[in-house]
Amino acid sequence: MPNAWHLVKRPNGMPTAADVELRAFDLPPLADGLVHVRNRWLSVDPYMRGRMNDVKSYVPPFQIGQPLEGGAVGEVVESRDPAFAPGDMVLHMMGWRDEEVVAASALNKLPAMPGVEPQAFLGNLGLTGGTAYFGLLEAASAKPGDIVFVSAAAGAVGSAVVQIAKARGMTVIGSAGGADKCAFVTELGADAVIDYKAGSLVKQLAAAAPDGIDVYFDNVGGDHLDAALALARKDARFAICGMIEGYNSGEPTQLRYIMRVIAMRIRLQGFIYTDYLPRLGDFYRDMGGWIASGQVKSRDTVVDGLEGTFDAFLGLFSGANTGKMLVRL
Repeated sequence: MPNAWHLVKRPNGMPTAADVELRAFDLPPLADGLVHVRNRWLSVDPYMRGRMNDVKSYVPPFQIGQPLEGGAVGEVVESRDPAFAPGDMVLHMMGWRDEEVVAASALNKLPAMPGVEPQAFLGNLGLTGGTAYFGLLEAASAKPGDIVFVSAAAGAVGSAVVQIAKARGMTVIGSAGGADKCAFVTELGADAVIDYKAGSLVKQLAAAAPDGIDVYFDNVGGDHLDAALALARKDARFAICGMIEGYNSGEPTQLRYIMRVIAMRIRLQGFIYTDYLPRLGDFYRDMGGWIASGQVKSRDTVVDGLEGTFDAFLGLFSGANTGKMLVRL
């Protein structure tokens, strides 16, 4: 019998084991237009925390008593749609479970890319890489020669931003927590790395970028956003991707340097990956080329087994991952 993680209670602050439950559930009959998929890889991502709240946002909230959802790569077991056959590998949003019957219209067959593992379509060739690509190049209008500051640079999106920026001829300063993660960001090609656990972010960023920054890619919010405001040059562009520092806190963010938005004419642009779906061809072309050439590499943090999915999700908020956090089934 299939199993799925269900939301049983809306979290107050950091989610706990009391908010979710791993339960067996029944698959619907395999009618025409439906496909039975067995999941092989699951993605857990910070945005999923917001969906646990009953608030209006760019995606609907998870429903109490229903399975959670998220990106997944699975293998077709049986199909009642001519577009899919047993053995096809597909990308879909019925994650947090080991199998599901899915409408064929909700599946994307993975393209054949020699040397590319299926899980890459949850990382640098999927939502993660696309968020980095469109956020940096479109939302922030980053261009060759820009000085770019990236928070959470050892994470899934941040590590992709670092490498895309270098591939496009930019100077990159990454922020990460601890010596190991800072070393990883350096390996990715960053020109300078800040250890946010080692002291004042403003002082460290000022030392790394004495002439200021042109672009800030924000995955964190809070003190990182404030430091970027402090060091922003005139006409700086900020891509606001996420603010993980505040996802589990009800406390408002205090920004000491927010007034510099006016004097420096800073542009803050929030964005969502789905804003750019019509441009996916550009993304696949560029990212596929960078991966093939070795300019963009990935490192995954892998948790094995469906039962470990919730712990993997919680690990995102404590820095347990380097690169993309994945669950392997």
